[in-house]
Amino acid sequence: MRDGFVKVAVVSPEVRVADVDFNVERAIEGVRWAAGEGAKVVSLTELCLCAYTVEDLLRQPILLEAAERALARFAEATADLDCLAVVGLPLAFSGNLYNVAAFVAHGRLLGLVPKRNIPTYNEFYEGRHFTPGPRDVSFVSVAGFGEVPFGAAQVFRCEELPSLVVGAEICEDLWVPDPPSIGLARAGCTLICNLSASNALVGKADYRRNLVVGQSARLICGYLYGSAGWGESTDDLVFSAHDLISENGRLLAEAKPFGPGRAISEIDVAMLEAERLRMTTFETTPTPEVAGYFETGFSLELGKTVLTRSVDAHPFVPVDTSELGQRSEDILNIQSLGLAKRLFHTGCKRAVIGISGGLDSTLALLVTVRAFDQLGLERSGILAITMPGFGTSNRTLENALGMARTLGAETREISIVAAVERHFKDMGHDPSVHDTAYENAQARERTQLLMDIANQEGGLVVGTGDLSELALGWATYNGDHMSMYGVNAGVPKTLVRHLVRHEAELARLRARESEAKGPEADEELARVLLDVLDTPVSPELLPADASGTIAQRTEDLIGPYELHDFFLYHMLRMGHRPRKVYRLARIAFAHAYDPETILSWMKIFYRRFFSQQFKRSCLPDGPKVGSVALSPRGDLRLASDALSTLWLDEVETLKP
Repeated sequence: MRDGFVKVAVVSPEVRVADVDFNVERAIEGVRWAAGEGAKVVSLTELCLCAYTVEDLLRQPILLEAAERALARFAEATADLDCLAVVGLPLAFSGNLYNVAAFVAHGRLLGLVPKRNIPTYNEFYEGRHFTPGPRDVSFVSVAGFGEVPFGAAQVFRCEELPSLVVGAEICEDLWVPDPPSIGLARAGCTLICNLSASNALVGKADYRRNLVVGQSARLICGYLYGSAGWGESTDDLVFSAHDLISENGRLLAEAKPFGPGRAISEIDVAMLEAERLRMTTFETTPTPEVAGYFETGFSLELGKTVLTRSVDAHPFVPVDTSELGQRSEDILNIQSLGLAKRLFHTGCKRAVIGISGGLDSTLALLVTVRAFDQLGLERSGILAITMPGFGTSNRTLENALGMARTLGAETREISIVAAVERHFKDMGHDPSVHDTAYENAQARERTQLLMDIANQEGGLVVGTGDLSELALGWATYNGDHMSMYGVNAGVPKTLVRHLVRHEAELARLRARESEAKGPEADEELARVLLDVLDTPVSPELLPADASGTIAQRTEDLIGPYELHDFFLYHMLRMGHRPRKVYRLARIAFAHAYDPETILSWMKIFYRRFFSQQFKRSCLPDGPKVGSVALSPRGDLRLASDALSTLWLDEVETLKP
């Protein structure tokens, strides 16, 4: 829990209408089950101690007294559990009847939160019985507990984990224009419990799910929604026990309608706090008291939270493969529109791009083609230049040229070998010494050629470097680091592959559908793109071996890009510290890398991320496409001489 993960549960206990003794035992069973699974916060359903559908029996004192005794029984029976439980019941107070959520922990009744919005329309007739609860807090004596806070403006803070702040609203409260949860979140709540008795209707489950997920996103909070289920009267309505756990717009767990009515997962309250810090428009108050909220503390043991929620190994790539095609189109459209606008603004009808037969330059060329098509320009205005050097393989050279010609671009092949050898002679460098100078001289010669030819042609140099390379500084300063517009600057390496594969699939589709024009060009394009995907990622700056095999494999030198993309996302986007990133990485890559390997590349990531900021401080323009970007004019304002000491020191404390 010190990493901020709090296990939570939603339970829809079985009820019998007006059988309070039966209902409280089922509520206790539900909480005991959840606590046994490690849950620290357990939310039940609306009026579950008497059942929601008791109707006019709510006017019977015998029922109300039984519900109060049941609350005392509930508190006593759960006193040995290390959790905060929220249970629903009716409460008669000062001549009015209220629909309340009772907060109970370690045998104490911490507070009673009344329902604010009482529906009296369509199938609902709560106004016949209940009074809207007051916002302001007063104190009542109930169920043998004296001076219990009563009112909607209440929050409950964990003393051992202050970022866990819990509030409640009841059913209809969520469906109104100004839900109580808005004020609760602004008062600091990171977790909202909704005790509900929302009946089942055709299509309502989808609407309910969207409402809960959307509210958790809007409020940057965790949201627990539990709805009444089995045992409620079916005279006119049916209740489906639809339970939901959502976090900041992500559905973590769901008890599907008409199921057992139990959902369990973990809410990352540390991430929620970090996200609220990042979102400067999310206004909270310094303390709940300033916002007019009454705060009550509760205690929990900070034990280990076993994670059951999924940890995505590739956070930049949609988990749902059905979304991947549309996501790919969105990204390609962002990239190509950005470039099209820059070409239009500068009046350039020529684009100059260095193609290597690798993934990044392939994507950049595909984007450039789209941009030219959008502007109605002839593709022959794209000048695709391949510049073989000491390490260029026949495979990548042939792929680069074949792809460019198939796409209709003008191609040129300019060897840089003689120019770089002359440069070595001028600078007094021994070409047999394959050091940084040997490699970077080639990258800078290529950039010089591209820039000068662009001036000669009146064109614009399209950059190819991607987000992952920028994060690691895996680019030659003033070499491939520089361009006139970097179309891939917002695309991580793990996503580059999917975009190229998407274009290959589109080419195959066109080949099948365009028999009249002849499918040969698209079939050839698809073949080349698939071969590019199968080619090892390499800068090709060192000579190939005797068999012509690529000598340099980037991921052997700096680590797997899927790991670095994972580290980058969780550090920058989620605000996680190294200890937490490592924990999540071990779960996400449990079947791919051993803990020692993950830790070793993690050290490389933090060292390179900080030390290479100077390259990112002077990036060319390029479009942001996702939630993580490194532009010094946009998302990342970081000093080039910032130290990585704090991060690396924590990494050193981690044990495989």
